[in-house]
Amino acid sequence: MNRNLLAAILFLAITGPCVNTSAQTYTNFIRQHHMLTGVEWDVSVEPNGTRLAPFPILFGGSRFELWSVKDSPLTSYLLDTRYVSTYVPSAEVTIRSEDPYSVIPRTRADRPFWVDVSVSGLLNGADDPLPSKSVTLMHHVQSYGNGDGIGIDRSLATLVGSATTITNGTFTLSYAITGIPGADRSKVRGEERLSVFSIADYQAPASQLASQFIQIWPVADGSLSGITSGELFKGKMPNFNIALNDLYPSSRTFAQVYEGNVRDGVQGVIVPGSALVINHTVPQTRVLNISNWDDVFDADGLWTLEVLTLTPFGIDRLASVSFNLDRTIHVNGAVSSVE
Repeated sequence: MNRNLLAAILFLAITGPCVNTSAQTYTNFIRQHHMLTGVEWDVSVEPNGTRLAPFPILFGGSRFELWSVKDSPLTSYLLDTRYVSTYVPSAEVTIRSEDPYSVIPRTRADRPFWVDVSVSGLLNGADDPLPSKSVTLMHHVQSYGNGDGIGIDRSLATLVGSATTITNGTFTLSYAITGIPGADRSKVRGEERLSVFSIADYQAPASQLASQFIQIWPVADGSLSGITSGELFKGKMPNFNIALNDLYPSSRTFAQVYEGNVRDGVQGVIVPGSALVINHTVPQTRVLNISNWDDVFDADGLWTLEVLTLTPFGIDRLASVSFNLDRTIHVNGAVSSVE
């Protein structure tokens, strides 16, 4: 197979979400690994576009790896891999969620996601080689524990299922909730990976044709301290703290007040100093200290203070407290005259 044909095959299959943001600098490259000799070649690539493969496909085929390296802190990301050979079929894996973030698919522990698998080039003739007739789909999960997955050994992931297909075409797998293990299902963090592998033969071992993983992040929680439910305030409002845990990487969180008991769908007055915008790659934890917030009240009575977070999945209440306010000055007196 010559380089021109390989270039067409390679970039139809491997062009993926190379990382490139204004906040950090990323270096992107493709590594070609010859399966029989183990020789490797690297070639740098831009976040978008095409590039000839560094070396022609030889007997046994080659594995291509798409890498992106962040400069600070120095971190390497294996974004995608492909195996290319003379008669091995092609495959594509795409994972979708409700989060439109496009660098690495991600979602929350309580939300669904979908996997689109496309297979082409499968043969069914009696004399066709076995690796040309079927592929294997594998599903792995891996917990991050309490971490963020940086530098994990993906060879330690747990295989939770596999299936063989002999049919060309596209099909979709739906997952209502993550399969990552954990005692508190709302707090698991890790990744799920769906991969398509070729069948081993005399030329090369079973090789990955396509793969993608989705990161799973925990559900946020929060608490209020410094104000007690049912408390009566007659003067200056006290300072209070907001503790926020596992805020989703793309979220907007704030505290608001409104009259009456806690209820859904109320647009209250945002408490000054409580608004927090998160635009990150991993969940965040914060503690906010709030003071000088008396001006948000315009009447006495029963009030609710609540903390809300907005994510791609909707609005969630993280904490709330209701209290009474009576700051009207009452004067008791009498007027009399002496004649």
